Amino acid sequence: MKITGKELRQKWLDFYKSKGHADIGAVSLIGDGATGVMFNVAGMQPLMPYLLGKPHPAGKRLCNVQGCMRTVDIDSVGDASHFTFFEMMGNWSLGDYFKKEKTAWSFELLTEVFGLDKDKLCTTVFEGNESAPRDEETASLLISLGIRPEHVFYLPKSDNWWELEGTVGTPCGPDNEWFYPLDPSKKDPVFPDDYVEIGNDVYMQYRKTETGYEPLDHKNVDTGFGFDRMLSFLNGLSDAYLTDLFTGALAVLEKLSGKRYADGGEDRRAMRIIADHTRTAVMLIGDETGVLPSNVGAGYILRRIMRRAIRYCRTLGVSSDAMLAVADVFIREVYSEAYPLLAERESYILDEIKKEADRFEATLQQGMKEFEKCMQGIARKNEFMAKSDPAYIPETTVGGKAAFRLYDTYGFPLELTEELAAERGFGVDRAGFEEAFKEHQEKSRVIAKGEAKGGLESHSEMATKYHTATHLLNAALKTVLSPDCNQKGSNINDERMRFDFNFPRPMTAEEIAAVEALVNEKIAEDLPVVYREMSLGEARQEHFVGVFDSKYGEVVKTYSIGDFSKEMCGGPHVEHTGVLGHFRILKEQSSSAGIRRIKAVLE
Repeated sequence: MKITGKELRQKWLDFYKSKGHADIGAVSLIGDGATGVMFNVAGMQPLMPYLLGKPHPAGKRLCNVQGCMRTVDIDSVGDASHFTFFEMMGNWSLGDYFKKEKTAWSFELLTEVFGLDKDKLCTTVFEGNESAPRDEETASLLISLGIRPEHVFYLPKSDNWWELEGTVGTPCGPDNEWFYPLDPSKKDPVFPDDYVEIGNDVYMQYRKTETGYEPLDHKNVDTGFGFDRMLSFLNGLSDAYLTDLFTGALAVLEKLSGKRYADGGEDRRAMRIIADHTRTAVMLIGDETGVLPSNVGAGYILRRIMRRAIRYCRTLGVSSDAMLAVADVFIREVYSEAYPLLAERESYILDEIKKEADRFEATLQQGMKEFEKCMQGIARKNEFMAKSDPAYIPETTVGGKAAFRLYDTYGFPLELTEELAAERGFGVDRAGFEEAFKEHQEKSRVIAKGEAKGGLESHSEMATKYHTATHLLNAALKTVLSPDCNQKGSNINDERMRFDFNFPRPMTAEEIAAVEALVNEKIAEDLPVVYREMSLGEARQEHFVGVFDSKYGEVVKTYSIGDFSKEMCGGPHVEHTGVLGHFRILKEQSSSAGIRRIKAVLE
C-alpha cells in the first residue's frame, strides 16, 4: 500500500472520528511539568490529568496526531530509523470502552483500512507477574477476531507493560503490541526476527505509586502508533528517510552538495542528521512556546542538535545555510496543513536558525582546531611514553579541562566533544569536565561578591557581548523608566550579566517587557559600535554618559551605539549589535535601598 504522510494522517483521524472520537489536535512539544519530563515524549503524556480522572472538555473518546521529542536517541540519529522529533497517532478512552472495543477497532483499522493480511499479523500480551495477572482476556479477544492462536505471544513486563519511566502517580498497565512481517512477501516469516512492531494498545488499569501499583478508579485505553514508522512500513520501506516526509529535504541536500543519498556512506548519514535535526529545530522554534537556543533546559537541547547539524553540513560540504533551505521544505511543503503555526512564523523560524548557525560558525572552525590540538597532544604523549616504557597503556580519553575549555571558549556542548572523540575511538572525562565546571561556577561566585576588578571575569567573546549589552540596557532603562536612571554597578561572566541601577521601586511586568523589547530592537537593527577618544570636556559636551567620575582622566574612551547609547567606557565591545543574539531578562529585584538589579542572558 503506497500512502503519503498527509493521507495517513487523515485516514487515522477519519477512522476514529467514525467511532465517535473527537480530534483534539496537537499541543506543545514542551511538557507541562506534571510528569517531570522536559518534552512530550509520548502522545498520551499531555493527557495525563484526564487519564487520571479529570473530565476532558471534548468528551471520553479522543484522537489526534501528536508531535513528540526524545533526546535519548540523538546519538543514534543517522541510521535508517531514529529521529529526535516524531509523531504519534493516538486515540483514547477515558473510562468509556475497554478491551473488547479496542481490539476490534485496531484489527479493523489494520486489516480493512490499511489492508494488512490477518494471517500474518502477530500480537504480544502481558504474561503476568506478582503485580498483575496474565492478560488472558486480551488474548481471547484477539483470537476471536481472527488472529491465529500461534501468533499470540505472552511476554514479560519488560516487553508488554507500559509506564512512563521515572514518574510517580501516572497511569500504567498491560499492553497489546501489534507486529507484521517487514517483508510481507516472505514465506513463513519467523517471529520476532522477521517482524516489526507497528502499534501498541495500552490498557490502563493501574496507577503507579512509590511502592508499586494500585487499581485505577476507572479504566482507560491509550493507543499509540508511530506515525513516521507506520508511514515507512506501509510504503514497504526499510529506510524511514525515504518517505515523503523527508524526500524533499534530501533532494535539497543532494542539489546543494552534488552528492547522492543513494550512494550511502558518510554522506547519507550526514544528510539524515541534517534533515532530522533541522526538522526538530523548526518544530521547537515554531512551537507555541517558542523555544530558542540557549545554555539551559529545552534551549540547550535545541542548541545541541542545531550545532550537530551544522557540523554535519561541513561533513557534507555545504554551508549551514543548507539548514534554511531544508527548513523551508518542512515549513511550506510537509507540515503546512498539520502545523499551520509554522507557516505563520516562517520568517521568525528561519531568522533564529540563521542566528544560531552564524553564532556557531564563528567559533566552530577555531574550536575544531583546538580539538585537533588536543588530540595531537595526546598522540605525542602516547608516542613518547611508549618509547620510554614498553608496558605503557596508551591514553584514550580527552581530559575534563580540555573538554571544558571547548565548552567555555568555543561553545562546544560536552556531547559534541564526546561525539568527536568517539569518532577517533576516544572517551571524554565527564567527571573532570564537571569538576572544571564547578571551579568555573565558584570563580563566578567570587566575582559576584565584587572580588574581581571591573565586573568582568575575562575579555572573552561572550563577556565582550554582555558588556556591550549593558550599554543597551542602560539606555533602554533611561528611555522606559527615567532619564535619571544610571548604572550603579555590573557583574559579567560568560553565562549571564548582572546590572545595578538607581530606581525607587520594583519595575512592573510591562516595564520589564518594554525594556527587553527595546534592547532586542536595537540588536536587530545591527547598530555600529563606534569608538573614539576625546577630552573629558568634549565627552560631556556631546552628552556621553559617565557614571563613575573619579575613574576618568583628561582623555577618555567613548563608545556610541548608533544614536541610542553614548557612554564613556574602558571595557571591551563588539563592533556591531547584530552579533549579540537575543536579550532576555531573567529577574528584576532589589539590590539595596533605592537600587534595583537586573539579571539577564544573551541567547
